[in-house]
Amino acid sequence: MSDTDNPVSHIAQLVQRAKICMLTTMTAEGKHVARPMALQEAEFDGDLWFFAYDDSAKAQEIVINPQVNVSFTNDKSSEWTSISGTAELVHDRAKAEDLWSAPLKAWFPDGLETPGLTLIKLHADTAEYWEGPSSKVVRLLGAARAAVTRDPDKFPATNETVDL
Repeated sequence: MSDTDNPVSHIAQLVQRAKICMLTTMTAEGKHVARPMALQEAEFDGDLWFFAYDDSAKAQEIVINPQVNVSFTNDKSSEWTSISGTAELVHDRAKAEDLWSAPLKAWFPDGLETPGLTLIKLHADTAEYWEGPSSKVVRLLGAARAAVTRDPDKFPATNETVDL
């Protein structure tokens, strides 16, 4: 079975290669807001985990409207992944200990003792990914062919939507 035969496994690999993402939430006024986040768990099983402050705008927006989107990009490999789902704030010391890594001290200086520390857990409902060819020459030729023919489907890429 190849990676693309198992969509969840394939998405997990795309997410793991990217690591940094944009988390998009919605304000009380209905405006979308995106900010960069560092993924805390590389093993994607349908859930994504992030650290945040309880009183942060993103945490308050999740409380009001838990429907969020997380988008990953890996320019090096021409891969893009978009995951939509329901987020919640989780206060679980054992899970926080499991996910904690030293670089997080830059944002949470007191480590796991940082006042107001919370986890954001996103349970994925759907994911969409796009993969271009790994060769820059193939990408450039594909882009030229799509432009000349005015047919974006001539660009060599894989695009898949997956219900999780």
